[in-house]
Amino acid sequence: MGQYDNRIDAYIARSAEFAKPILEHIRQVVHGASPLIGETIKWGMPFFEYKGSICHMAAFKQHCAMGFWRSSLIKDKYNILNSADEPAMGSFGRLTSIADLPDREILIDYILQSIELNEKGVKAHPKKAPAEKAELIVPDYFTELLAGYPKAKMVFDGFSYSNKKEYVEWIVEANTDATRQKRLDTAVEWLSEGKTRMWKYK
Repeated sequence: MGQYDNRIDAYIARSAEFAKPILEHIRQVVHGASPLIGETIKWGMPFFEYKGSICHMAAFKQHCAMGFWRSSLIKDKYNILNSADEPAMGSFGRLTSIADLPDREILIDYILQSIELNEKGVKAHPKKAPAEKAELIVPDYFTELLAGYPKAKMVFDGFSYSNKKEYVEWIVEANTDATRQKRLDTAVEWLSEGKTRMWKYK
């Protein structure tokens, strides 16, 4: 990836006439902010990068967009950044002229902040901690039944949370006592054979 990419020239050239000055302006401001920034094409759009993505720009039929890759992490003291990550809207909404963009100094501030975030290795979207599984409530009548079948109980106790849940939900959701009893008997039989509730489909 070089500082300038011929594919960006071609992208601008084939854009609508209203879009060309907007894209050229964004490109010039980005490179003016730092000589370290290079260009590339991702997902059919021009991207500006340094140790990761900084920002991107795009031209559509009736508007342009410019978006910062880590907009949610940028200190927005001007309170003008959009929180949405949709490429068609970008960080500043729909752009139909250069006047729709923030001043050069503001853009450079955001660009330099983005470079700093990349240099520190800050991720754009930190992974969320996995949600805790709800405690599985096993009906007393099923627990008592399993107590009389040691092998079935051992298999059930050794199953994963999801395998246990499949059995419990199947039994609890029975509409009649007769159906529930039939499912209990079948469950004991299958568990004694080491089978999961969905063994027929695996």
